[in-house]
Order: sequence, then structure tokens, then C-alpha cells
Amino acid sequence: MALTIGSRVGPYHITAEIGAGGMGVVYRAHDSRLGRDVAVKVSAERFSERFEREARAVAALNHPNICTLHDVGPDYLVMELVEGETLADVLAQRPRLSPGLPIDETLRIARQIALALDAAHEAGIVHRDLKPGNIKIRTDGTVKVLDFGLAKIHGATEPASQDIDKLTHSPTLLATQAGLILGTAAYMSPEQARGKVVDRRADIWAFGVVVYEMLAGRRPFDGEDVSTTVAAVIQSEPRWDGIPQSMLRLLKRCLTKDPRRRLRDVGDVWELLDVETPVTRSRTGTAGWIVAALATIAAAVALWAPWRGATRPADRPLVRLEIDLGADVTLPPLVIPTPSSLAISPDGTRLAYLAGLAGGTPRLFLRRLDQLQATEVAGTEGATNPSFSPDGQWVLFFDGNRVKKVSVGGGAAVPLIDVAPFGGAAWADDRTLLVGSGVKQGLLRTSADGGTPSQILTPAGNEMFYTTPSMLPGGTDALISVYSAPPNADTAFIDVLSLADKTRKTVARGGTSPRYLPSGHLIYANRNTVYAVPFDLATRESRGTAVPVLTDVAYDPAAGLPQMDISRDGTLVYRRNVAREGGASTLAWLDAAGKRQPLRARTARYASTPRLSPDGKRVATTIRDGAGQDIWIYDIERDSMTRLTLGTQTFVSPVWSPDGRFIVCGSIGSGLFWIRADGGGQPQPLAPGNKGISFPHAISSDGKRLVYYEVSGSPQIWTVTLDQSEGLKAGTPERYMSTQTADAAAAFSPDGRWLAFESMESGRLEIYVRPFPASDTAGKWPISNNGGTWPIWSAKGREILYRSGDQVMAVAYRATADSFSAEKPRVMMTTPGTSPGFDVAPDGRLLVMIPTLAAGTTAEHTLMFVQNFYDELRRRVPIGKP
Repeated sequence: MALTIGSRVGPYHITAEIGAGGMGVVYRAHDSRLGRDVAVKVSAERFSERFEREARAVAALNHPNICTLHDVGPDYLVMELVEGETLADVLAQRPRLSPGLPIDETLRIARQIALALDAAHEAGIVHRDLKPGNIKIRTDGTVKVLDFGLAKIHGATEPASQDIDKLTHSPTLLATQAGLILGTAAYMSPEQARGKVVDRRADIWAFGVVVYEMLAGRRPFDGEDVSTTVAAVIQSEPRWDGIPQSMLRLLKRCLTKDPRRRLRDVGDVWELLDVETPVTRSRTGTAGWIVAALATIAAAVALWAPWRGATRPADRPLVRLEIDLGADVTLPPLVIPTPSSLAISPDGTRLAYLAGLAGGTPRLFLRRLDQLQATEVAGTEGATNPSFSPDGQWVLFFDGNRVKKVSVGGGAAVPLIDVAPFGGAAWADDRTLLVGSGVKQGLLRTSADGGTPSQILTPAGNEMFYTTPSMLPGGTDALISVYSAPPNADTAFIDVLSLADKTRKTVARGGTSPRYLPSGHLIYANRNTVYAVPFDLATRESRGTAVPVLTDVAYDPAAGLPQMDISRDGTLVYRRNVAREGGASTLAWLDAAGKRQPLRARTARYASTPRLSPDGKRVATTIRDGAGQDIWIYDIERDSMTRLTLGTQTFVSPVWSPDGRFIVCGSIGSGLFWIRADGGGQPQPLAPGNKGISFPHAISSDGKRLVYYEVSGSPQIWTVTLDQSEGLKAGTPERYMSTQTADAAAAFSPDGRWLAFESMESGRLEIYVRPFPASDTAGKWPISNNGGTWPIWSAKGREILYRSGDQVMAVAYRATADSFSAEKPRVMMTTPGTSPGFDVAPDGRLLVMIPTLAAGTTAEHTLMFVQNFYDELRRRVPIGKP
């Protein structure tokens, strides 16, 4: 679509047209939220296939020599605005008597182009349209490679045809029986010009053409029109006059017509120069490591070949290393079910872990073991469950609602599948994922590029969750952990699942997180202990008695899942179980200045956000004790704790009735319950669930309606009428609104006419307001502008409070009979800890839950590395003969 100057696209104010091409029109725009100028590229169609591919390609890359993708809209991309001239402009300005660039300037530009291509190739991306017009040179000399609109993501297939009329601005489209030849004719490789499938060697050819043109001031292959130019590419050889002798060997290897003889890796171009050209490497990151320990690990990784079979002699001693990530790094407290907060790449050369800096919100960091610094992955605040792809080029993680992947080379995260609750994922192969969940979704299979998942197993009977899947050799069977309610490592069991016919066989009980290792062992965990038992692949059966091999592994307190991972060569990485209280927390007040005043309530495993009674004198919450999770009341004035439930269900999310007489709570798999707040009587069913986890969030001020959300897939908001004539009775639950996105945590305004809620509509959680009851024509008003969760209407003043990262934000609002307006969010206070929820007292103070450490411990910022783990297993748990 065409835009007019002065119009807006989302938050972007269009200020000028930059250029047009076959893929769309590019505009200069101003981002009103972040106060920066950007480039907005508008698609000729709404999410055309090729435009989506451009978004995925650019999003997978984050490199100083590659144009950065900032945002993706329904039919536009928002990218870094690169000021400066294109290389084509620079070459066009050269005088006739000196058409080429000096060799030192050529090498400076070429080196940066090569670094950009190398990063793209490492991420499995081929540019396919490298040319001077797609290379910009900033005023500071930085080179940026632009326009990955024709980039081919590794493994993607080309469309059989394309509408040429829509691409007339490109001079380089030639129809063939195979579809379309894409790319600029003078810079095409011969195989690309013939319409064949291309790989990174096509970019190396184009790199050689660009370098040739910089040196000679002319193209090596040119013609009067597209046809003669393509013929020259396929048949002719370039003239070598005017090319410095020192560059001939490099260019001839790049411009070899047979791709089998052409240079295969752009990172090797400097070895072909006949001049000294030192290559500099940029290092970015934040967390420092102990240099001596890193050197030891790097040497071990370099010298030890991957494990190649169970017959290798067990003669290497076990090596343990404790690695300090840095004093400013804090590993996240284990207060929520987390299959793992760290991962090691299959080849053992790269580490992914979750950490916060200076006590901030945890996010994902990537770290090569041969480098001295880690790299923070942007946009991963609050991430959990990292895991590597089989080739080590991607990292999966969970953002609370979606499974996403991000390239190890950096770039924007790519959303793959909505799932809740999430129980870990495994790569069935390079293109397919197994995703563990529960309650309703069960075990899923989906493409590693996203799309609609298929269901492999649906929870039935007493089974509620399938977690931590992992593949057995051969790719036909998987290991899964099976949980009943409440989730408990003691009652969980491990099955071998046939992916072909879905038959199952139980191979271990009382454990989670199974892995088959090349040493011939099955390992699994129960809380802080990892067990190993010989495993017969032929019969899919364990042999003998399981033996504890590690006894100090950290685990999450809810499901007992271990914080560990292991590479193919037997390098184990794990967090030590230093916080003996296993995810304990305490409660505290925060005033407007952020000053903390602890409550005297006992330290415990608080499993739900604490909620204050209407008079602010009591706190309702859930506490996990062993396998149970029950409702407790803390009386602030009397400093006493009272237990309301006795293990009949796994209870979650208690809320108070407006008169303070009743507590409404949710459960895992059994719907909603109510109970008297004074402890009289047992919990009573209120409303059935939809085979999911029901989370009450608020009751209207008149006590007549409850709003809650249910997680049995993508979270959705429901409301139900309440009758308090005799205890509590509920009407028929009603869906608040029908959407395709995850919506949750809704709260009534004081007058009951509006609902504030969190939604994933924009691709990340933000806060919105809609009227209650909802209608198809009702408006919707955004409240947050940089992510938001857990909305609460302030009882004092007309404000909505919500959490954004480690800050509580406040938004003033005005409402009339049929309209709503909100002001700009302001920071109310910075909060400690990682728990997203909070509650507001009548005097305006906030009640928060703060993770604690066991006595004598400090913030955790170290990891354990274990080398030669397979050898240790064979010594301690001999395979023997069946």
C-alpha cells in the first residue's frame, strides 16, 4: 500500500519516501515511543510470502554490519535507518581516470561485507542479492548490508511461481520453467542464473563481483540488457587488467564458475590475499568469566573429540570446574516450574543461560566457551527453558505464552507456537519439535518454523502433564515424563513413546527429565539427585538398579525438574543446589519510594501472588508443602498463619469476596472452588473447569461477578455470576471475548463497567481496557507501551497499575459512559524479585512476594562443568550383559 507523508503506521510517523522496489516501498519514519528515526518498508500485499521470508531472515540476524530489524507489523517491517551513501553511489562518483577505489579502502569495505555474510551464513541464511546498491557506507565508515528481501533461509523452498507484474521495479527477474531467477543479473552466480538451488557459494560469487567492481571501476560481467548480461555470467571470463596482483588469487577463487571449485566459506577469503590483512574480532557482552577456568574448558572442548560409541575405553578421570559468571550476574531463583534455566550446545562449545544483571529481570545470555564475554539476547526478559537445536544454530525458549527461537548469531526472536502450560521441548529432527504440555494440549508435534501443531498424546484418566521430551536414537521413539495432579517427582514416571503408533512402555518411576546417553545409560532426576541405569535400546528396557550419580543439582520446587544439560561428548553443565529451601519466598510491603518493609509471615514456598483482604488486614495465598499446594491466610495484626485447605486439590490463585467472607480459588484440572475465609468448612466446587488450570483474578465490587482465566492451551478470559445467598453459587461461565491470542489476568474497574487485562495481541504481553460486558463494536484502549502484566485498578485515585519488567507502572485514566482515555504510563516504583504479581493495600502500599536464599548463602552466579561424564558413568554404573 502507498502511504502519504504525515500519515502514521502504528506508532511510526511517516516523514519521507526513501525508495521503491519489487518488494514494497521504503519510508523514513519517526518512532514516537522511542524517539528515533527508522525505515518502514511497506509490503505491496498484506504479508506476502516473500515479505514474510524477508522478515524472518532479517530477524534472525543481529550484527554491526547488517541492517537491524526493529519491529514487524501486519504489512510492514520497521528497520534501522542507515544514513549515508550506497556503495553504488560511491562508485558512480569516481572520476573517469581513476574509476576504482584504492586497495586499502576496498579492503576496509570488503572486510565488513564479509563479516556480515559470515554471520548470515552461520545462521543458515543466503542473501542472494548482494550488490553495491544493497551496501551502505555510513559517515563513520561502518558498512551495512541491506535488503535481505531475496534471502533464502536454509531449508526453505521457493514458490513455483510469482506475479511478475508486482515485481516490475526489479530489473533482475527472469521467468524459467523452474519458477523465477532472483537477484541482480550482473551479480548472479552462474548456478543462480540457470535457476538452480543456491547456497552460500552464490554469495561468495557476488562478493567477488562487488570487490572486482570496487577495484576496477567496472563490472566483471555486463551486457546491454538482462539476457546478454546473464549470458556473460554463464559463458564469459572477466578481464583481469586493472586488478592488483595481490587480489587476483582471492577474486579468481570467488569467481570460479563451478561452485564445487569455488571458495566455500567467506571467512577464508583473507587467506587468499597476497598482502598482510589482519582481521579484527569484535567482542560484545556483559558478564565476565574467570579466565583460567575458561581456558581449561576451551582446551578441553578443542582436544576431546565427540563421543563415538559405548566401546570407548573408560580411562579419563572426572573433571569438575566451578565457573563464576561474574559478581553482577544473578541466576534466577527457582520459584516457578522450569525444566532448565541453562543449556549447552550439542557440540559442547556454546552455553545458553538465564540471568539478571545487578538484580534485574532474568533474560537469555549466549556464550561461546572460547570467548571471554557473554552476549545478552535482546527481547528475552522473563524467558525460561532454553534448549539448543541439533545443529547448535538456534536456541528455543519460552516467554510465558509462546515457544520462540532465536539464532545464536543474534537477532529478533521468532515465535513458533502458543502453549500453556509449557513442559519443555525437544527437536525430533532438524525441522520438527516435540512440545510437552498438559491438561488439554498434551504432547504436541510442530514445525521448527512454526505453524499449527498436531496432538500426539491427550491427557486422560489421572494423567495431567507430559514434560521434558527427548528423542531416542533412530528418531522413532521418545522419552517423556508423565505427571498426575498434583505435579510431583515422586509420583511421576518415565515412558518410552512410539511416535508411529503412540504405544507406550514405562521404564522408570519416581523421576523426571529423562535422557538416553551414548554411554548406554538412561539418566533421570528426582529433585536434587540424578540417577543412571543401563538401558537396552533393542528392547527399550532399563537393566538393573538405578544408581545416584549426582546429588547436588538444583531443581525447581514445584515439579522437581533439574537444572542441567549435557552435550554429545559428555560435557555436563548444571546449577548446584545451594538454596536448600528450594524456592522459598517471603512477603514485604513496598512504599512509593521503593522502601521495603518485610512482613513477619513465615518464609515459605508461596506459589500464588498474595492477595489482600478488602480491609487490608489479612493476606490469602497458596503455599506448596511437599506434593500439596493449599490455601493459607496470614493475619497481619495477629502475625498468625491459618491453613484453609488440606490437600484435597492443587489450589491456585485465591481472591477475596468484597465483604471479606469468602475466598474463591482455582485448581489444576478441577475448576473453581470457594471456601469460608474464617476457616469454617471445606472447599466447595463453584464452577467446573474446561480441563485446564483455572485462575480467578477479581470479583466485581458488588460481589455479583467473578472474572477468571483458564489455561488449557492459549489462556482465555471467562466471567461467571455469583450468588451469596447461601455460601457462594455460580451461574453458567461465559467467555468474555473470542480472540485468537492469549488473554489473561483481567480485573474489574471500581464501577464494574470496564475490564483491564493482559493480551499477547501485539506479540508480547501488553495491558488493554475494554468495556464490560464486551460487544463486537466496543472499543479497546491500550494502557501499557513497553510490555505489561498483572493489571490492578487503584482504590485511591483513578489509576491502573501494572508490572513491566522489574517496575510497577501507573496510568491515570478518564472514563465516561461510552469512552475511555489513558495517559502516558509513569514509573511508580522498582520492585525486587521476579514474581510478576502484587497487590495494593488501602493506604496505597504494595504487597509483593520476594524470593529468599537459605541462611548463609548469597546470590547465585556460578555454574558447574563436569567433563568425562560418560567415563564416570561406565565406572559407577557398568553396562554388563543383559
